[in-house]
Amino acid sequence: MRAVVTVIGKDMVGILAKVSTVCADANANVIEVTQSVLQDMFAMIMMVDVSSLNCSFNQLSDNLTALGNDMGLSVHTMHEDIFNSMHRI
Repeated sequence: MRAVVTVIGKDMVGILAKVSTVCADANANVIEVTQSVLQDMFAMIMMVDVSSLNCSFNQLSDNLTALGNDMGLSVHTMHEDIFNSMHRI
């Protein structure tokens, strides 16, 4: 099972480190990351393996959302099944 994590906001030092730390604390393995900085805006998409979480998926999502709120970022976590259903024609 995988999840897609998106992060958008003003660029600052440590975004990737802090998001990946929340994932590591939940035993979610970061599989792939793509990120861009356009002028002063940061955008990142992470694919995360959530098959061995030590908490619920909702708790991981809430923790990432709270981190985003603390840092002034928009962080959204979506289970891969929901992501695929939304983008299937």
